[in-house]
Amino acid sequence: MEKIEEQFANLRIAKRHALTEDSTYLLDIDVSKSVLAESNQLVAVSCSNKSIKVYNRETLHLLREYSGHPGLLNGVRFAHTSENMLFSACSDGTIKCWDTRLATQKAIQFFSGYPSNVFISFDINCSDLIVCAGTEKVEEDTFMVFWDARSNTNYACTGKEPLGTYSETHNDDITKICFHPNKPNLVVSGSTDGLVNVFDINKENEDDALIATCNSNSSVSFIGWSGTDYKQVYCMTHTEGFCWWDLTQIDSEEPMTLLQIPDVREVVFTENSNLNYLIGGLYHEKADKLFVVGGTAMGNIHLINCGIDGLSLVGTLHGGHSATVRSFYWNMTDDSLLTGGEDAQLLLWKPGAVERSLVKKASLKIASSVQQQVRVHRNSLKSKQK
Repeated sequence: MEKIEEQFANLRIAKRHALTEDSTYLLDIDVSKSVLAESNQLVAVSCSNKSIKVYNRETLHLLREYSGHPGLLNGVRFAHTSENMLFSACSDGTIKCWDTRLATQKAIQFFSGYPSNVFISFDINCSDLIVCAGTEKVEEDTFMVFWDARSNTNYACTGKEPLGTYSETHNDDITKICFHPNKPNLVVSGSTDGLVNVFDINKENEDDALIATCNSNSSVSFIGWSGTDYKQVYCMTHTEGFCWWDLTQIDSEEPMTLLQIPDVREVVFTENSNLNYLIGGLYHEKADKLFVVGGTAMGNIHLINCGIDGLSLVGTLHGGHSATVRSFYWNMTDDSLLTGGEDAQLLLWKPGAVERSLVKKASLKIASSVQQQVRVHRNSLKSKQK
């Protein structure tokens, strides 16, 4: 198999879609899980202007736009078993499900939380049966809220009530929720309290459901699963830290921590380009390797290899974005890459591609209110550490 280093170095921009709203950030990206028609896959992007845009993955042609959300969007996820079902979370305390085949602004389902809930994270499990959302802390309360995700037209107007909540295992904002890729009963959560918790939701109660608690010692910004059979979890923090744990060691005398780096920027060295922030991570099944993706303020993208002996730079993509990159999606089938940034651009990178359009967006100099809001966790963390 061609080395990951060579694959990454060979990526070129195949398509570029620039939003007309220059101050709009592309916050999150997901791709439909189409098996039969790879070329007809859909790309969903959540934007800082409270809209969701759906594109054809190959052409980046805009197919749908869902606007008019009453609050900030905090993620988009396609269903695993139905390629046209798209879920989104909103800070107004609702999760919505859209059928991308329908030319309507009306969601086919929505899931309502409790009155004080402000959702800032969510995910849907691999069987599409359970949706879970994480809330901001309100007074002394923070929740993981669960719903039955199965479709029922009776809930299109009234909203589905939660199945239940977890409320005892985090004591601050739950910034990330991530279900296991293959086991529908396993979910991991991350919080500004620094904890990364792993649950088996088949258990009767929250205490029994909690399998493992890992401490990142910082506010969690990203979490994921990795390793053979996905028996490892990892996280990134708002202070650009990285932590990696082995869940197979839960019941052994061996330490669970595989690697813990307080600030990745201090240990990964790049040529002619700084590492300013971390975007997220990905586990490459074919290569059996975990990678971290980071970037620069001017839009360069770094791929970083993770090993138990440390982190090392794989390569850097130049010439795509002109501002901070906020989201990405790596397609394991054809090793293409989708990236979205604060320059209002959605880019499709492919091995050896040639871009037809030479238009490049100018760098955005002024940070929007959304940018300020997403940095609240960093500021609050610094104040706590003082």
